[in-house]
Amino acid sequence: MTFLVDRSGVSSFNQFIHELSLESDTSSIDYSSDDNNLDETYPASPSSHGSRSSRTSFPINNAWHWTDLMACILSLILLPARLLLWMPFLVFRLLNIWGSKTSSDPGNPHLRNFHSFRNMHTTKDHVVNRSIDRRRGVVEDLHLAIEIFIEAIFDMLHKTVHCVLSPSSAFRIFRKLFSSASAGVKDVDNDVLNASIPPVTLGDKDPAPTERNPTLHHALNTDARTCKDIITELGYPYEAIHVTTADGYILLLERIPRRDARKAVYLQHGIFDSSVGWVSNGVVGSSAFAAYDQGYDVFLGNLRGLVSRGHVDKNIPSRKYWWFTVNELGTKDVPAMIEKIHEIKTDELKMIQPDEETNDEQPYKLSAIAHSLGGAVMLMYTVTRLIEQKPHRLSRLTLLSPAGFHDETIFILTVAHYFVVPLGPILAFFVPALYIPTRFFRMLFNKLARDFHNYPALGGLIQTVLSYTFGGDSSNWVGVMGLPHYNMDDMPGLSLGVIHHLAQVKWKGKFVMYDYGNASANMKAYGSPVPIDLGEYYSLIDIPIDLIAGRKDKIISAAMVTRHYKLMKDASVNVSYKEFEYGHLDFTKSNQEDILAYVMSRLLLVEPALKHQTSQKKTLKLKKKGQASS
Repeated sequence: MTFLVDRSGVSSFNQFIHELSLESDTSSIDYSSDDNNLDETYPASPSSHGSRSSRTSFPINNAWHWTDLMACILSLILLPARLLLWMPFLVFRLLNIWGSKTSSDPGNPHLRNFHSFRNMHTTKDHVVNRSIDRRRGVVEDLHLAIEIFIEAIFDMLHKTVHCVLSPSSAFRIFRKLFSSASAGVKDVDNDVLNASIPPVTLGDKDPAPTERNPTLHHALNTDARTCKDIITELGYPYEAIHVTTADGYILLLERIPRRDARKAVYLQHGIFDSSVGWVSNGVVGSSAFAAYDQGYDVFLGNLRGLVSRGHVDKNIPSRKYWWFTVNELGTKDVPAMIEKIHEIKTDELKMIQPDEETNDEQPYKLSAIAHSLGGAVMLMYTVTRLIEQKPHRLSRLTLLSPAGFHDETIFILTVAHYFVVPLGPILAFFVPALYIPTRFFRMLFNKLARDFHNYPALGGLIQTVLSYTFGGDSSNWVGVMGLPHYNMDDMPGLSLGVIHHLAQVKWKGKFVMYDYGNASANMKAYGSPVPIDLGEYYSLIDIPIDLIAGRKDKIISAAMVTRHYKLMKDASVNVSYKEFEYGHLDFTKSNQEDILAYVMSRLLLVEPALKHQTSQKKTLKLKKKGQASS
């Protein structure tokens, strides 16, 4: 591997590094089976063109010097060290090639195990893995850093040998270097070394370069987009509403507004999730966009439990912030957000229709779609509001694999709950919540998730390990880790109080509210020495409920969702039940058209609220009709 200097003045090693950096950027490759997804092309970086032109536009002596021969000999001496440094990347390239060959063979039996996560991302509009995503992972960052380090070392050695063996040439360079500062004459070498080329973007219609303002997450090459970024990038309207709960938590209620709509939908996420989950599949496969396109005013709820810790008390201790259970999510967070929705919709419809009758009827219909823990939270909200004889504002509930019963769980969760039930409050003192604690480790996690996409063999291995860890659940675990709500700036966490509450639910075998551990505390909270069994109050539910389960769901099995269905059926609730051949996360994190079509069909069963005119206008119309008939 001897690197020479070509006639343009560019060393073959530098040219090799430049071409390799262009070829090794695989972050924009779409691994889906549809070749039409690669419909965007990218021009070479303007800075690359500039650097090449700056090297080739100056006349440089092409004659060989004996110092070049010494440099070539030195390159041969350091050849073993170079090969040693390149061994790790050779291994990764071989794994990548092997993974590509495996995925191209339709009859390969390993395809199902190691590359099932690719099949989840065949949509052109997928937000995370679409072709404009050019993030690098940890492996690519290390690859690029070592390439630059090797090039710098050889460049330094080449210049050192040249200066030692040709002192007259070195003296001229230093003399021109110091004289150019006062005389204003720029040397060719000095100009190449000190040239500053700003980052630019070349457009198809406007060839003039425009400077791009870098941000922190762009500089570190990570994806820190929010739900707002995704919605606005796709051309939809957006509104952020801050809601304060009764106990001081500040929640973010996001909205894709359709202000004149008389039908609205509220979407509620589950564990380790946020509103991003409802828009992560792009325009085609996301419930939020599908509902908006059907004429709904869409509201996206975010429960408490973010690393940013939104609270009225800016100095709230971490241990105090994170101590909450499912009770607080269902009796404080959801009521605050739904009452805010009611206030907003009522005021807006009054402004749009000022002549409308004002009565006790709700001028709009509000449906709710919830997933996993969000389903249990919505059931708790509905039942507790009915027990308290307060309006719940809902017209229909669609629950995707709802939590609430956990008799049948995977082995790892079964073992964990035996430790959490007796030791939960003690563990919460030392570990109040589960989340990635620092910005550095969240950035590292974000980049590792990118590596899982860039290297199919590595991603397939991680997918298989996680699938077996979670009892064989077929969800797209690798794809979920790459979602932008797990970024260096913020991420959803899981309170140990919620974990303790779910462990109690499994222990008791009932959908119960949190047990505070003594009769006096329970009496104060519920008016009884034991916590409320929500399943016993299903007979109060006065709205249609749609239950959807996954046959491949090992987190909340179809049998556990069936327990909700049987209790509701026995209580004469208007309930429906449907099963699909999917895993737990496939209901929200992958583009499954049959699930989305079914959810939208249940949503459209709710008729929009009718407009009510004032009695004066009704009287006026009746008079006009009477005059016309006479």
